[in-house]
Parts: sequence; C-alpha cells; structure tokens
Amino acid sequence: MTILPKLTSPPEARAVQDFTLPVQYLRQVAEQLTAMDADVPAWLARSRLSEAQLNDAGFQPDFGSFCQLIQDALDSTGEGAFGLLVGERLVVNTHGILGYAAMQSGSVRQALQLVERYLGLRTSLVSVSLRQDETSAHILFTPSYALGDIQRPVLEAIVLAIKNVFDAITLGSYALTRVSFPFARPAYAELAEEMFRCEVAYDAEWAGFTLPLALLDLPLKMADPTSFREAELICQRELDKLQQAVSMSARVRRVMLEKQNGFPSLNVTARLFHLTPRTLHRRLLEEGTSFKAILEEVRHTLAVAHLQAGHLSIEEIAYTLGYTDIANFRRAFKRWEGMPPAQFREHHGRR
Repeated sequence: MTILPKLTSPPEARAVQDFTLPVQYLRQVAEQLTAMDADVPAWLARSRLSEAQLNDAGFQPDFGSFCQLIQDALDSTGEGAFGLLVGERLVVNTHGILGYAAMQSGSVRQALQLVERYLGLRTSLVSVSLRQDETSAHILFTPSYALGDIQRPVLEAIVLAIKNVFDAITLGSYALTRVSFPFARPAYAELAEEMFRCEVAYDAEWAGFTLPLALLDLPLKMADPTSFREAELICQRELDKLQQAVSMSARVRRVMLEKQNGFPSLNVTARLFHLTPRTLHRRLLEEGTSFKAILEEVRHTLAVAHLQAGHLSIEEIAYTLGYTDIANFRRAFKRWEGMPPAQFREHHGRR
C-alpha cells in the first residue's frame, strides 16, 4: 500500500527568481475580475503593472507581483471562492501543448503521468505526483513556494484546472471519488462540491484528488498515439530548454530538497554536478549567492513550512534541518523571522 505524504511535509522550496507562470493565466484572473465588475486597470496598477504587459505574450510576472495580484483580487472582491471561479475558467486548451498532448492520451494514467512530468512547462507553482494504493489513485499537488494567505485560492484553482483536464479527456464520463484540501471547510464548500461534482474533504493532510484505480488504464475514446508521441516530443524539447536555463543556484536548492536524510555538503553537491567544489563555488558567486546562503535559505523555508504545519515538535524540526543543538536553531530562526520558533508557531501555525 502506498502511504500518502502529508502536504505539511515541507514543499519543495524553490527560489522565487525561478518562478514561472505564463501571462495567459493572469489574463484568466483578469477576466474573472471583469466578470465581477472590478476595475482591472486599477488592480494591475496597484502592483505596478499595465494592461500592455497583461496583453504581452512574452511577459513573465515575478513571484512577488503574482502574490500581490492574487491577494489584491481576494481583498477587492471579497469573494472567498475566487480561486474556484478562476479554476473553472482554466479548461484544457488553456494549457498549450501540454493540454493538447493530454487530449491525445491513450489512458487516464498516461495523461496524468504527462501532467506529472511536464507541468513545469506551464508553472512552477506546484509539483504533481501520482500515487496509488489497492483501490484508488491519488493525484497530489505540492506547493513549490511558501504561498501564505494565497495558498488556498491557488490550490483550488490548480486542482480544479487539472480536474477540468480529466473531464475533457474522459468526455465527462467519469467522476472523481474525492477532492482533498489541507485547510478548514469554507463557507462556500457546497459550491466547491458542485464544481468538482464529488465529495470535497477539508482539513486533509494533502491537496489533490482521488479516483478509482480501475479508471487509470481504461482506453480513452479520443486517443491518438501518433499525435500523442509528437506532442510529447515537443514537451520534452521545451522541458530540456527550460532545464538548461535554470540557474545553478536553483539546481543546488533542488538537490538539497531531494535529500531526505540531511543536506549534502559542498563537496558532495559539486560531485553530483560533475564539478569541482571550487568551480561550483565560483558559479554560485557569479549568480550572487553561495552554498552557505542557499543552505540558510532552504533551512529557513522548511522551518517556516514545518512550524505552520504543526506536525513536528520544535526539537524534531531542528534535527530534520541538521541542527544538533536546538539552541542554534532557535537563534537562527530568530534571525530569520525576528521571533523564536515557538512564538512563530503560536501566531502562524495551522489551526
């Protein structure tokens, strides 16, 4: 039996400078605001953006602007279900070549594995993993960044968007068993169940959806093996380009987060990239950072994620992050957040 990880196992921390989100998704947010009679130019201006940028296919918002735009949309509309309303707009053809490839898939499993592998072409906001047990398949969505107050609408929008892909490839013939979210049941929970057309479980330990295992390998009516192979080749070429463009610092962060039993040393990390420690150090300096600074940043991100989750004691968090002396962890955390970890958990922990 596959044991599902808790969402509150820390998300794969990524550098905000490596954030990616095509501007067409922001256009969907803007269209939802327009439908609600909101002032879109003013909404953009508050984040120092313009309509020209919104209409520029090559525009890439930075992570800070994205967070501010979503928070502003929530605050200005007062609509708690805003994430769901945006997600409803994200149909399969919103997702470019990835959506097209999914539509040619031979089975639900093939489509979900495609999304798992190539979602990074569309956004770095979350990673997706497909897990299964004896009776069910589970599609898990794990945030790649500390999203704070916008985590709820972002997860709702993304999970609903991928559910829309599922509906498209199955021609709406099958329903999900359950959708799960790691936050409290909202006032609009009935609307969520209507949109997902299944049970929606809250206060769960992960975000995603569940479907019967038997559905994974049923043949899809619109399957086109030749078109699928061609589309997947395009996805792979685009992914190769994206990975080549990823900074060395981002690659180092990823290695740190992939290790479950302590962080690798500079020497070990350099060896993984077939570099000498001196060369790795130099390349990180060229990017304005260092191995020590990245380690500090990753520890900070994971410490915050663990404390907000509330599943580990402070001592366990310190040990997980490689501190042999809890006092050193407390000092480091106070330097990061301006308060001790216990106080941070009291103010920001999950309730």
